[in-house]
Amino acid sequence: MTDETMTDDKRLAGQGSFFGRRKGKALRPHQADLFETLLPRLRVDPSRPCDLAGLFPRPLDGYVLEIGFGGGEHLVREATAHPHLGFVGVEPFINGMAKMLAEIERQAIDNVRLHTEDAGVLLPWFPNTSLDLVYLLYPDPWPKTRHHKRRFVSDETVAQFARILKPGAEFRFASDIDHYSAWTLERLLRSPHFTFSARSASDWTTPWPNWQSTRYEAKALREGRKPCYLTFRRNDP
Repeated sequence: MTDETMTDDKRLAGQGSFFGRRKGKALRPHQADLFETLLPRLRVDPSRPCDLAGLFPRPLDGYVLEIGFGGGEHLVREATAHPHLGFVGVEPFINGMAKMLAEIERQAIDNVRLHTEDAGVLLPWFPNTSLDLVYLLYPDPWPKTRHHKRRFVSDETVAQFARILKPGAEFRFASDIDHYSAWTLERLLRSPHFTFSARSASDWTTPWPNWQSTRYEAKALREGRKPCYLTFRRNDP
């Protein structure tokens, strides 16, 4: 089997899967300073045992993971709207992380912690049934067939989601690429641990309640692509 025809079962849980660029335009001086001063206080270290409660300065009622938060618009909105929850945001793109750090400083947000590397490395770090919600919003679709193995959603990551989500918790996925939405639906439907929540077409074309749109979604709409919102519920054991 060649590398270009690698199937899902060849992706190892915890194996790195970030293939995009790490940095765009140069950071402004204050943004660079936040990487030196603020980020070390917020960074999640998966080499240490996971203690979600210990990550945050006050008791919280639950925990949410957002994978690939981009510019941070959605993560900021959710964290400020739900101060009783702790959020772990993942974003390897340096400029996106810089925007998130600036918003955390500006709004004095205390319920967000950050991971700057690949989420595939972070998933095994979470304890069993420790998360209330996982978001994967507008991930890179890797449209070429030979690159499909780079897509974040795989049988292995679905298994990790099943392990770390509490019974009744949700995995939420959004994309403007029909083929990637179908790819994700296929992998979640063949998992015995999840139930697809949709009952009609409007369920996957309507955003979640209090949805905070992102700049990526705005671009998709301008270019005539329709977003798809998929929700999967973690089944009871």
